[in-house]
Amino acid sequence: MQRYACDRCGKSFSESQPLDGLRIETKQAEQVVHLLVEGMGIRAIGRLTGLHRDTVLSVLETAGQKAAAFLDAKIRNVKAEQVQADELTYFVKTKEQNTPQTDLEHGMFFTFLSIDRASKLIINWRTAKRTRFEAGEFIRDLQTRIQGRFQLTTDGWHSYCGKTGAVRTVLGNTVDYATEIKSFGSETPRHLTGRYSMHCFSTNRFVKCSRQKRIGNPDMKLATTCHCERTNLSVRTFTRRFTRYTIGYSKKLDNLRHAVALFIWHFNFVRVHSAHGQTPAQAVGLTEKALTITELLESAI
Repeated sequence: MQRYACDRCGKSFSESQPLDGLRIETKQAEQVVHLLVEGMGIRAIGRLTGLHRDTVLSVLETAGQKAAAFLDAKIRNVKAEQVQADELTYFVKTKEQNTPQTDLEHGMFFTFLSIDRASKLIINWRTAKRTRFEAGEFIRDLQTRIQGRFQLTTDGWHSYCGKTGAVRTVLGNTVDYATEIKSFGSETPRHLTGRYSMHCFSTNRFVKCSRQKRIGNPDMKLATTCHCERTNLSVRTFTRRFTRYTIGYSKKLDNLRHAVALFIWHFNFVRVHSAHGQTPAQAVGLTEKALTITELLESAI
């Protein structure tokens, strides 16, 4: 990208800004986005590309905003028979016990996800505090994106399945709804359950799974959240901010939301899923081909 210097003030400028004001080449921006969606951290990308950390964050912001707008516009009238919903947890800047109650930008946050069981499409998402209000907004957004009646499965969180929960309040009798609750128990002696001991990751062992009809006539053989939980694993694997026990956690809520939107866009429209050999968007009929990062950065949405 050709830049020029002003004879009077000495400031540099260019005739056009193809990436919403970013002063880097399009190919470099594509490389940064590719590294972001493959799970690399901000500083690591800076070291690899030679770009400043703030420049990498600017690319994340631009790409994240475009991804969020693209997802909001394109994922509409989805034909999904089996939908599952679950949440991921993590913290922003400080852990919950070290965050003042009046601070709504930091502390523990959740990302709500809903997926179509057949295509693996992430239908909608929401990054917010884990409250009844946010659960209601998440379900209300899900309702606007699906065409026709569908079966929904969630866990046993009361904000979903209670008498005044989000599913009953928002969807009413227009959905077949079931819950799946997994129970875990500890079978390891207490003296072997230190936080970083070799046994610390095997203390919570699966005990039983209970499923319950809540609304309508759901197929209980298909009432599970396993596929959504598997998608949660992909989020943690390919989004550095979700990796536990590292210093890659988010320091700003906005950057976290940009990263989530970028991952979901890439997961839905670019990455070919091993379950069916297509992108989830292709499998559900939203696109005819896999998209590219260049198409995202050049989009005007």
